[in-house]
Amino acid sequence: MPIKVLVISSYNDAYNAVRPEGELFIGLHRAGVEVEVMTQGNAEYAGRFREAGIKVYDFHPKKTWDPAAVRYIRRILKEGKHDILHLFNKKAVVNGVRAARGLPVKVVTYRGFTGHLNWYDPSVYLTHFHPRVDKITCLADSVRDHVRSNLLFRPAEFAVTVNKGHDLSWYEHIKPADLSEFHLPAGAMVVSCVANARPMKGIRYLIEATHFLPPDAPIHFLLIGNGMDTFSDQIEKSPYHDRIHLAGFRRNALEIVAACDASVLPSIKGEATPKAALEALFLGKPLVFTSIAGNKNMAIHGETAYVAPPCDPKALAEGLWWMWQHPEERRRLGENGRQYISTHFSVARSVQEMKAVYTSLCHP
Repeated sequence: MPIKVLVISSYNDAYNAVRPEGELFIGLHRAGVEVEVMTQGNAEYAGRFREAGIKVYDFHPKKTWDPAAVRYIRRILKEGKHDILHLFNKKAVVNGVRAARGLPVKVVTYRGFTGHLNWYDPSVYLTHFHPRVDKITCLADSVRDHVRSNLLFRPAEFAVTVNKGHDLSWYEHIKPADLSEFHLPAGAMVVSCVANARPMKGIRYLIEATHFLPPDAPIHFLLIGNGMDTFSDQIEKSPYHDRIHLAGFRRNALEIVAACDASVLPSIKGEATPKAALEALFLGKPLVFTSIAGNKNMAIHGETAYVAPPCDPKALAEGLWWMWQHPEERRRLGENGRQYISTHFSVARSVQEMKAVYTSLCHP
């Protein structure tokens, strides 16, 4: 008998944002796991699930604690006789663990970022550390290690890493955007940075890094994402103020990255396998990024990317200046990065790892 899994997650975000998780479960379904998904029925990826032969329940809890949602999930579990209940957000976790009370289903939760899950916080025993939870799947080793450091009376294997892999074929059709709107001079090295302007993204360190670059170097930066205009004052004081372009939120961000010569992500903490870094690597763009815990195993310094310490603008500048000075090495780095990431962060690998987790729970 195949393992039967009920996934509760929200797929209402943009197609590319939910694609790695969605394709993971489509891959599992094709690998012989009987997957059913509970999500918003009008979500774009709900249609993709149906096309793949996955049953979709048009439902997602609207509140963190919703007795009606608990009753509905419990009814589906009883009728479906699922082996695994996999919960992917707080509303799903809080309601799902209660719905599973007294049922033989194994409960798995998902954790996608580092921090804020501490043994001394009583609220965590209502979610991921609830006695009803059998396993936590973590997006990265850094997340797994944080969870394990806060476990009480649980074995280390309670938390395991399963990345949300990508597929090289998703990026082969991406056509570079026309960057003429930014009035970039011929021969300039154009560096993309895709992020929403949160402190953890370290954008201020990137702008500060321009003070350590030669003032006349033809290096231009495209800052892509929400809230980048909050750095306008800092940009104005930069010697590169005329070479830092605020692109804002763009639906064609991947096309813009594909048109650039390199990419940079100066994150300082908290992230686990940042999507912007993964996308740049899959696009074959030479990447300068930081050695925060979440980036562990994503690249090899000097071979597949240029890795700099976090919160170190001078080190960022050194990486960017190296990229400018060595165009052939820069292109080689990009190609090596694409080969490395497509091997170590593939959907196929994620499918194998997740299936192993399910099998260990159902057939220990």
